[in-house]
Amino acid sequence: MFKKILIANRGEIACRVIKTARKMGIATVAVYSDADRNALHVQMADEAVHIGPSPANQSYIVIDKVMEAIRQTGAEAVHPGYGFLSENMKFAEALEREGVVFIGPPSPAIEAMGDKITSKKLAQEAGVSTVPGYMGLIADADEAVKISDQIGYPVMIKASAGGGGKGMRIAWNAEEAREGFQSSKNEAASSFGDDRIFIEKFVTQPRHIEIQVLADKHGNAVYLHERECSIQRRNQKVIEEAPSPFLDEATRKAMGEQAVALARAVGYTSAGTVEFIVDGQRNFYFLEMNTRLQVEHPVTELITGIDLVEQMIRVAAGEPLPFAQGDLKINGWAMESRLYAEDPYRNFLPSIGRLTRYRPPAEVSDRNHVVRNDTGVYEGGEISMFYDPMIAKLCTWAPSRAQAVDAMRVALDEFEVEGIGHNLPFLSAVMDHPKFVAGDITTAFIAEEYPDGFQGAALPDQELQRVVAAAAAMHRVAEIRRARITGRLDNHERHVGENWVVFAAGREFPVAIRADRGGSTVSVEGRDLRVESDWLPGQSLARMMVDGAALVMKVDRITGGFRLRLRGAELRVQIHRPRAAELVRLMPEKVAPDTSKFLLCPMPGLVVKINVAAGDEVQEGQALATVEAMKMENILRAERRGVVRSVNAEAGQSLKVDDVIMEFE
Repeated sequence: MFKKILIANRGEIACRVIKTARKMGIATVAVYSDADRNALHVQMADEAVHIGPSPANQSYIVIDKVMEAIRQTGAEAVHPGYGFLSENMKFAEALEREGVVFIGPPSPAIEAMGDKITSKKLAQEAGVSTVPGYMGLIADADEAVKISDQIGYPVMIKASAGGGGKGMRIAWNAEEAREGFQSSKNEAASSFGDDRIFIEKFVTQPRHIEIQVLADKHGNAVYLHERECSIQRRNQKVIEEAPSPFLDEATRKAMGEQAVALARAVGYTSAGTVEFIVDGQRNFYFLEMNTRLQVEHPVTELITGIDLVEQMIRVAAGEPLPFAQGDLKINGWAMESRLYAEDPYRNFLPSIGRLTRYRPPAEVSDRNHVVRNDTGVYEGGEISMFYDPMIAKLCTWAPSRAQAVDAMRVALDEFEVEGIGHNLPFLSAVMDHPKFVAGDITTAFIAEEYPDGFQGAALPDQELQRVVAAAAAMHRVAEIRRARITGRLDNHERHVGENWVVFAAGREFPVAIRADRGGSTVSVEGRDLRVESDWLPGQSLARMMVDGAALVMKVDRITGGFRLRLRGAELRVQIHRPRAAELVRLMPEKVAPDTSKFLLCPMPGLVVKINVAAGDEVQEGQALATVEAMKMENILRAERRGVVRSVNAEAGQSLKVDDVIMEFE
């Protein structure tokens, strides 16, 4: 077994590999850029080597710099994680020449299956059903439009060397094909150093289901069942689960056997994933093979009990797999929610800054319940604009899907993140969405269910009543504290009073509170709700029992009440005495400023292109500018017809949130 390995990656996957290596008694080496000097993976590793400036194309994906770190530390093997150099054949070959073991597949397999165009051709030759498309190289945008016209819209434009949603666009017409080709090409070059693009038919109403395979150097190969990855945004997975709620045993077996056959055909070893598109009749089509560990591998580990990173290391060291296909059973159900530094209230645009608060839920592992959080950040750390926006992967496991979803609901409500925009509210809202609860999902779920973007979840009436009761009980505790501080100690509960009016979600709730030693009973709209809690003023998380059921809320104090966040909803709750409530009703509402005549930068980023000039007339939906952030290009479009008065930014300029890019007449 290896004595020392280097992890050629960063963030949560580097931390994940370090944990398993430490368990196996293997020393680890981290590499880091300027931006990651104080990163968690650097702190966790036994050694760390600086490899360059912050941009990945000047550090993490520069093969020579990684090779020098290997020589400097004497690492015997390298785990590439995912992204960066994980599917780079030249990197694998460089390691082979150096006599360093690559903890992944052999370079011919990477060449054969890591390239999306080549892999599709090989799959077709092997008799694997594939999606119709054009596998040749595409010279320019004009040829991309011509090919898209021939295939028929909608089409998927994809980077040949891509992954993780980078360099991918869906085009519904010729104009979008032209724009999408150039953006995909730019993203591919920036993220992978390879700007080749291919185009295939986009299957509508598809489910994205993938098979985890594992093969050793002794001819053994198995599949570890499937993962459902259909909840996606911009072709990037957001929520994954294992197994799929859609597959039957026959389809699962057929997909697994086909995935293993494909792996054998290319001499594959190590962990890999064969991705399929599955239609409503359970017909499945080969999409691509990822010759690396997947982001969502924890859900497979949770339902099989297999540590995939450990098996990758053992296979690389020449050990045979310790199990056969018949040994691999599905145990329970697992969910993974990807926590991104993306603001769902601003169309999921990237957010950067300092994590002023980062408190994940406590990790748990017992026979009936698992909570796992794979992360690469810490409270006080910085979220950089240079890398992928993923902060953490929150996973839950339980004996059934319903129980796993319920465990995820609680875990998300307990997860505290402050200082940046993030998608926790959206993840919570999905867990309560009727279609998701029923397992009725496709890759179009987000686009179909949130066509106007995410504006927050609306709590059902009974849940809102529970929140109102909890807020009233919390207010009573805060008032008692205030009475004690001001010296009104005699019969302080009499000073607090029983009757209040709670303002929440645009409604008024007259409530009456009857307290006793065990808690309080709050009357809300004819319901008597029992509230029990040990919450104290100043605590940012309230764990309560309301009407016999658990209620977890994130709490911030505001004037006259609380800002409460739970289940994807954000409520500004104010509590007043009845007379004060009468006066509150007379207060005018604050009107938001009119910014309709400005194009504002929606995220911190770099201006890639300005498409118009002062005096130009623009039409609704027309591309105005392109801004790059976190390795993704974002095209900003006109919301309505108008004339450009002035342009305040230029290509190459770095902008902050809400900087004015242009003004309209």
